[in-house]
Amino acid sequence: MARLIAKLTLIAFALTFLFSPSDSAVFSIDLGSESLKVTVVNLKPGQAPISVAINEMSKRKSPVLVSFHDGDRLLGEEAAGLVARYPQQVYSQMRDLIGKPYASAKKFLDSLYLPFEAKEDSTRGTVNFVVDKNGTEYSPEELVAMVLSHAANLAEFHSKIPIKDAVIAVPPYFGQAERRGLLQAAELAGINVLSLINEHSGAALQYGIDKDFSNESRHVVFYDMGSSSTYAALVYFSSYKSKEYGKTVSVNQFQVKDVRWNPELGGQHMELRLVEYFANEFNAQVGGGIDVRKFPKAMAKLKKQVKRTKEILSANTGAPISVESLHGDVDFRSSITREKFEELCKDIWEKSLLPLKELLEHSGLSTDQIYAVELIGGATRVPKLQAKLQEFLGRKELDRHLDADEAIVLGAALHAANISDGIKLNRKLGMVDGSLYEFVIELSGADLPKSESSRQLLVPKMKKLPSKMFRSINHDKDFEVSLAYESEHLLPPGVTSPLIAQYQISGLTDASGKYSSRNLSSPIKANVHFSLSRSGVLSLDRADAVVEITEWVEVPRKNLTVENSTISSNVSDESGASNKSDENNESVQSDSGISKTSNTSAEEQAPAEPATERKLKKRTFRVPLKIVEKTTGPGMSLSEDFLAEAKTKLQALDKKDAERKRTAESKNNLEGYIYTTKEKIETLEEFEKVSTSEERESFVEKLNEVQDWLYTDGEDANATEFEGRLDQLKAVGDPIFFRLKELTARPAAVEHARKYINELKQIVEEWKAKKSWLPKERVDEVINIAEKLKNWLDEKVTEQKTTSGFSKPAFTSEEVHLKVFELQNKVASINRIPKPKPKIQKATKNESESNEHTTDNSDSTSTDSSSKSDESANPSKGESEEKVDEQPESHDEL
Repeated sequence: MARLIAKLTLIAFALTFLFSPSDSAVFSIDLGSESLKVTVVNLKPGQAPISVAINEMSKRKSPVLVSFHDGDRLLGEEAAGLVARYPQQVYSQMRDLIGKPYASAKKFLDSLYLPFEAKEDSTRGTVNFVVDKNGTEYSPEELVAMVLSHAANLAEFHSKIPIKDAVIAVPPYFGQAERRGLLQAAELAGINVLSLINEHSGAALQYGIDKDFSNESRHVVFYDMGSSSTYAALVYFSSYKSKEYGKTVSVNQFQVKDVRWNPELGGQHMELRLVEYFANEFNAQVGGGIDVRKFPKAMAKLKKQVKRTKEILSANTGAPISVESLHGDVDFRSSITREKFEELCKDIWEKSLLPLKELLEHSGLSTDQIYAVELIGGATRVPKLQAKLQEFLGRKELDRHLDADEAIVLGAALHAANISDGIKLNRKLGMVDGSLYEFVIELSGADLPKSESSRQLLVPKMKKLPSKMFRSINHDKDFEVSLAYESEHLLPPGVTSPLIAQYQISGLTDASGKYSSRNLSSPIKANVHFSLSRSGVLSLDRADAVVEITEWVEVPRKNLTVENSTISSNVSDESGASNKSDENNESVQSDSGISKTSNTSAEEQAPAEPATERKLKKRTFRVPLKIVEKTTGPGMSLSEDFLAEAKTKLQALDKKDAERKRTAESKNNLEGYIYTTKEKIETLEEFEKVSTSEERESFVEKLNEVQDWLYTDGEDANATEFEGRLDQLKAVGDPIFFRLKELTARPAAVEHARKYINELKQIVEEWKAKKSWLPKERVDEVINIAEKLKNWLDEKVTEQKTTSGFSKPAFTSEEVHLKVFELQNKVASINRIPKPKPKIQKATKNESESNEHTTDNSDSTSTDSSSKSDESANPSKGESEEKVDEQPESHDEL
C-alpha cells in the first residue's frame, strides 16, 4: 500500500508538468457493470491536476444503482442501502442492457436473479422497466443517464466549478447499438462526450504516460477481468521522431494490435457459483421443498453476503458466511474453504485463459516476446486466477504496476485532457486504436442485382479511429444502404442480428432524369460517405450524385495573330504601360480581337478574327441526395421526440431530488441546532453570565416546542418550513450566543490591541533611529491614532465593567480588530516609504565633458566657454538646464 501511495504521489507530481495552464476542467467516467469511478482534470492552483472524485461516503468508487422508493429516486450509495430490503426497486446492470433485444435482456436478468418488472418496448423491441404502481416506465438509456448525471455531479462537487466535457470508458466488445445508446444517455444527462474510449486504451495511456520508449519498443498485454467480463488486449509501445520548434524530438506512441474477450466471464460469475452452492445448502437445512431462489429478498441478502465471502477468500484460505433471517426468519450460517471455492469455479479458470491464448495465437507472438502482462480489474485479485496466468505464461510474477481499479479512469482522464479545447498535454503519447468489429455495406434497389459487388467490406478489423470512407456505385435510380457486422458469429453480447442500420437514398432518380438528356461523358454514379468516429461509431454522413457532362462551350480565343499581338503590345507601351489587370486588358478588345485604341492604319491592315471559339469542355455536377434512416429493432436510436420527453422527465426528477436533499439538510440543521443549544444551556456555566434565568427558561421552552413539532407534524414539512422554524429559534438564541462569544473574544481583542500599541512605540523609536527620512507629520499621525485607540479602549473597558452581561455589550471584539487593522495599515504604508536617492552633482559631469571636447577640438572649447559665460550671465537659464539633465536617471549610470 505504501508503494502504491508513493507511486501515485510521484505521478501527481509529474502531472503538474504535463499540462498547460488553463481555467477549464474535464472529467472521465469508468462506467462498469456494478460500479463507476470518476476522475477530474482541473488545473486549479493548490490541488493535483488529475484526481479521483470521492462520493458522499468518501469512497473512490460508487455503485451503479438507481432506486425508486416511496416516491423518491435514490442514486449510488443511497440506493445501495435498499438492495437487501427492496431488491425489485433497485435497478442495476443497466449498462449491459442498452441496445439488447427484450428476450436477451430478460434472460440476462434472470441469470443474475434480478427481480425487476420488465416489459418489451413495442417500438424498438428492447426492454423497459416499470418502476412504480402508476406504471411509470424507464428505458435502460434513461436509467444510465441518471447514473451519468450522478457521476457529473460528483465531478462538479470535486472541482468546485461547472464541468460538462467528459470521456467515458467502455468495454471493447461494445457494439454500435451500445455505443450510440450510451452517447444518447450522456446527452440526456447533460454531458458533452468528447469521446468514448475503449477500456484497454485508457489503461495503455496510464501505463505509457510516464515511460520512454525511444530506446526500446515493447509488446504489452493488458488482461482485465472485471465484474461481468474478461478481455486481453495486445498493445505495441514505440516512439517516432518529430520536429518541434526546429528540434528533433522523440514522441512516444502506442498501437492497439488486437483484443480478444469473453463478455460472460467475470467476478460476478464466480459469486454466482457460491450463491448456488449456499442456496442448495440452505434449502437442505430448511427442507420442506423450499427453494430460496424463488424469493427475491432472500436472494438479494445472500448475494450481498457472498460478495463479502469471496473477497475474504482472496486473502484467506477460508471464509464464513452469515445471513440474518435469510428466509422465513431462519438464520443461515456456514463457511467455505478456498479449495472448495476453486473447485466450484473449475471451468472458469480454464475459460479465463482463452482470451489470452487467442490473442497470442492470432498475433504469432510467443510468451517470451511479451514484455509485460498487466493485470487490471477487481477480479484479477483472485489467487487461483493469478496462479493459472502464471502457469500459462511461465512467469513467477505477474505485472501489477497499475491500480487494478483506477488505471482505466485515470487513462481516460489523460485522453480527455488531450482532446479537450481548454487543456493540453505537454508530454505527448500518441494513441492508435481501431475498430474491434468488421463492418460491411450492402446496396439494394431497382436494377441492382444481388452479387459480391453489392456486399463489400467497409471497415476491416482494427481500422484506425477515427476514419472516413466512401463507396461509389454506377447507378441512376434511388437505392438502399444497409450496414451490418461482417460475421454473424462475432456479434456483441445479446445481439441476435448482424444488421446495424438501414438507409433510403433518394434523389438519384430525379438527378438522372434531369441530366440524362445531356451529353454524359460517363454513367451517373452515387458516392456514399461514411465515418468511423473517435468513439467507434459508424455512420453514413452524406450521399451525392456525380454527373459528368461533355458539351461545346464558347471560350475566349487565346491564339491571336502576330500582327494583333504586336499592335496590342505597342498600344500598351504608348498608353504609359499603366499597371492594368489581365481582366481590364481583355475588356478593351473588340470582337475582331484588335485593340480599339490602335491607330487607324493598323486597323485597316489587320484581318478581322472572332474573339471567342468553341471547345469541348467536361463539367462535373454534384447533387446532394436525401438520406432517410429506416433502421428498426434494438439498433434504432432514440427519436428526437423521445429524447425531448425524457429530458423533461429527468429534469423533473433532478428538481425533486434537489428539493428532497434541501429538505433533509434543513431538517438536520434544525435538529442539530436544538440538540447542541440545549446541551450548551445545560452544561456551560458561562451561559448564566450572558442570560437571565427567564431568558433561558423561555428559550428552552421554545426549543422543546419546535422539537415536539419536528417529530409530529413536522415529519412531512418541507425545507422552507424547517428553515423558518430555525430562523425563529436563532432570533432568540443568536443575541445570547453573541454575548457568549464576546465573553472571551472581547478581552482577547483588547489584549491584542494593547500589545500592538506597545509594540508601536518600539517601531517609532526604530524609525527615528534608522529611517530619518520618514516625514515627521506621518509619524506623528500614527502616534496620535495609537493614543486615540488607547483612550478609546480604556473608556470602553470601563463602560463594559458597568454593563450587565445580559445587555448589549458596550463594544465588540470586531470593533477592536477593525481599529487595530486600520492602525496597522497606516504603519505599513509609512514603512514602505523608500529612502530617497542622493542627488548627483551634474556640474562635475559637465566639466569633465568640457575637458574631453577641449582635447578633440579647440572650437568646441570656445563654445563651451561661451556657454558657461552665458550661464553666468543668466543663472536662471543654467538652473533650468541642469534640472532637465537630471531627469533621465540612466544617464547618470552611463
